[in-house]
Amino acid sequence: MKNNLIELVRFLPKWKILMYVFLSVCLAAITGIILLPGLWYLEDNSRFFESLLFLLSYFREFVFFVFYSLTVVLYLFLFYQYERKQYLLYYLKKITDNVQAFGERKMGDFSVPPEFKALSMGINSIIEETEAAIKEVKRVEQLKNELVTNVAHDLRSPLTSIIGYLELINNDQYRDEVELRHFVQVIHDKAISLHSLINDIFEYTYVQNQQIKLKKQPIHLEEMLNQLAVQSKMQVEEAGMEWRFISHAKTPIVLGDGEKLVRVFENLIQNAIRYGHEGKYIDIMLSDTEESIVIEISNYGQAIPIADLPHIFERFYRVEKSRSNFTGGSGLGLAIAKSIVDLHQGQIEVKSTVGRTVFIVTLKKDG
Repeated sequence: MKNNLIELVRFLPKWKILMYVFLSVCLAAITGIILLPGLWYLEDNSRFFESLLFLLSYFREFVFFVFYSLTVVLYLFLFYQYERKQYLLYYLKKITDNVQAFGERKMGDFSVPPEFKALSMGINSIIEETEAAIKEVKRVEQLKNELVTNVAHDLRSPLTSIIGYLELINNDQYRDEVELRHFVQVIHDKAISLHSLINDIFEYTYVQNQQIKLKKQPIHLEEMLNQLAVQSKMQVEEAGMEWRFISHAKTPIVLGDGEKLVRVFENLIQNAIRYGHEGKYIDIMLSDTEESIVIEISNYGQAIPIADLPHIFERFYRVEKSRSNFTGGSGLGLAIAKSIVDLHQGQIEVKSTVGRTVFIVTLKKDG
């Protein structure tokens, strides 16, 4: 109440305040002229209020002063209520005008009254959050459409081949048993490709869920990478390549989910074999700092174009745009690797120059 009165007094012009004081005084005088004679009449003619009226007559001047003061205050209060209502209507209109202005312009395009700065900032924040939410919905919708399109494309190609070869077999359209075996082998290969793609889609969807629980335990990365090198030795040799393993890490131990980290390095190794066979070597370098361990997996094939580097970890993104299974995988391997590294609060990046492409994984040490 006190603050409202002060704000209203500051808001009203001085002449209006003086006018209301003058009117209150005049109206109080008129009210006294009307009511007080009746009070004095009761004093002279009423025996019921005899004792009370005796006191009133004894303090006649005091009663007159109190009555007159209270009447002035009453009229001032009525004027205050009227002006307070007008004050609120004025500011409501001003708020409405400002809100409409916010809808038509940005906040920086016009001056904002000081008393509306907090309001303007709040409305501007709501607008920005709404726009961001709309953009996010559009982005998710676009990603969903891209996912459906990409999955449909990758599923349709091997399915078309499988159906085609099955129709040839079903219609006995093969020359001999050798050709029949070839058709069966093609169907088998396409089925494996489909199985791999479906597994990748499920795994990518799974690791994208940030609420999943990692089965963390201490992992010796040097031992893990050595084991992966041994397991992929035959595949590396078939590609005409050779392993080179270098470790400068003193304590290469991290706290993580072993199965998922294996998937990260398997994807990076497969990527190095697929795209780096021209360079003959796959290098794994392990180093550490006080807080983290750095794993570098390098190949020496063709460089990744600069335009493709920012998108290399996006799902279904391939540097080779034909989406052929002969020149690339499902397009999910690197996206899965990044999602798993993110779940471990680590980082993964790629650097590619002429003659060398390196994927760098940084993980926090255990403890």
